[in-house]
Amino acid sequence: MTAGGRTGRPPLTEERKAEMRLEIARAAVDLFVAQGVAATTGEQIAQAVGVSARTVWRYFPSKEACVRPLFAAGIEAVADCLLAWRPGQPLEEAFAHSVPTDSRLVRSPDRATMGALVRLTRVEPGLRAEWLQSYDEAEPAFARALAERCGLPADGLRPTIQAAMFNAALRAAVEHYAWRVADEAMDPVTAEAELTATMRSALAVAAEGLA
Repeated sequence: MTAGGRTGRPPLTEERKAEMRLEIARAAVDLFVAQGVAATTGEQIAQAVGVSARTVWRYFPSKEACVRPLFAAGIEAVADCLLAWRPGQPLEEAFAHSVPTDSRLVRSPDRATMGALVRLTRVEPGLRAEWLQSYDEAEPAFARALAERCGLPADGLRPTIQAAMFNAALRAAVEHYAWRVADEAMDPVTAEAELTATMRSALAVAAEGLA
């Protein structure tokens, strides 16, 4: 019994809630990739995690929304890289040790599975909406980072446009990579190199308008 006279499980900490969201996201991704979105139910996702369906719906409004933590996981990491981007330094070098694709796909079951999930966004409207929403939510964070780097107001036109350019380059590169290798039997080392090269090329192009 608690001090207030209530019994039951103690409330989850914010850290544990975040972990639970990621566990649900991973389970949903595995099921979506294995059997498709239409064939996947909230009950199956809950069973894979070992919780009740009610718990899944407490964290997410729909089964497609379960992937949000995986799509959104890299926003803070990417923004940190933008803050660390030094004047005169090539943009792609600022991400040399923290490639944005790693952060976007961070904590994923594996790179191949996340690539399959991105490919699903091409044919699954619900997942496509979540994918695009994650990038829409990323832009203000990128704008704040770019504005702070340049000493400009976060809501200024220049950082807003720069963030939009950077964001578009990031999404285009991830999609280009995921869709291009859809039918290729590529070993993990080669896939990693290809992904990194794609991202560096995209950042170099974006930097031409960000310098």
